[in-house]
Amino acid sequence: MAKRLINLTVIAAASMWALVGCDSSADAVNATDQAADKVETSATATEALTAEGKPAANTIDWSMMDSGEKPADPTNYKYPFALDSQNVRDYADYFKVDAATAQHNLTISMASNEAVSKILDQLSETYTSHELTDGNEMTLIIHTTPDIAASRYDYVLSDDFAKGLVLPIVIQPDGKKGDSKAHSEMVE
Repeated sequence: MAKRLINLTVIAAASMWALVGCDSSADAVNATDQAADKVETSATATEALTAEGKPAANTIDWSMMDSGEKPADPTNYKYPFALDSQNVRDYADYFKVDAATAQHNLTISMASNEAVSKILDQLSETYTSHELTDGNEMTLIIHTTPDIAASRYDYVLSDDFAKGLVLPIVIQPDGKKGDSKAHSEMVE
């Protein structure tokens, strides 16, 4: 029974990764770039220009995204996945990260839809796709049309599953579409 539950959890996690478009390719945000751009405040607008250098028509109101939660200390956090669990080991092996990073990223990825739904409320037709990066710092990248200003925000999750964990969000107004050809049809 326990083995079946673990298998179902792994399948659920893999499905979640597929749904949110995990992408560790070269065009994803570089973790080094993320660290260099990080600031102490929770929200910063990096620029208000489109890719063509024109002023962006719309900016994200990050105050509407504020969950009201205080950031938790990830080193003392009580994660829903045990550090030595099969899910954590599989994630660590697949994404070439240590077990603590795998445990953290797995938890954040499972709770990331909380942030996605809030940001989609503001973006509507300007949203083109999104992805989660894997590695030393998981980031939610939201791709939009060029008329949205590029910006960053550290979203503090409020759902009990990952309450207090921080999910960095990056708005990239590059118009990048996901890998789907048409509704419900994915590229293999």
